[in-house]
Amino acid sequence: MTKPGVPGDDARTIDLPCGEAVRATDLDLGMREFDCACGDVHAVVMDVHPPERFLPDFLVELLRETVETSSEEMPEFDTPHLLGVVLEEFPEQVAVADLSDEGDVGYALLWVSDFDARRLHEVVVELVIELMEHAVSHADDDAAIQEFERQMLEFDVSAFVDQYRAERDLDADDVYV
Repeated sequence: MTKPGVPGDDARTIDLPCGEAVRATDLDLGMREFDCACGDVHAVVMDVHPPERFLPDFLVELLRETVETSSEEMPEFDTPHLLGVVLEEFPEQVAVADLSDEGDVGYALLWVSDFDARRLHEVVVELVIELMEHAVSHADDDAAIQEFERQMLEFDVSAFVDQYRAERDLDADDVYV
């Protein structure tokens, strides 16, 4: 994923799904998306971004209580796990880089998607719903399964994302955008 930079510039370069590249040092902690040279806007997520960027606090807490991780380095469900699910579902549309050896960036893991920040938000919510549906399908309570399915038929991901982002009053300078 790295390319040599300008002579004297030892910053790592990340190859993006669109075919362009971006220097890791050009992506700062406050950045949630950027205008790419390809003409599209790409979402940027870093391991230091909280999962509450995408999901309400209560749901993040529920996921932390119920999802067992297999990582000794990241035992608690967090943003890397959410983006791992996105990467698994959309491997060609997400670039990932381990920058833990780059002291100039302030984060260890980076994901840049072909999606803009809003669409990535929808994708994360859709995939978490799929995880929840899978978990509920293993319940021994048919009434609970039917109630969950009924509620999901009424759930509008796009409307949820709009409302969640509006309640958070998200803008380009907000840490949760």
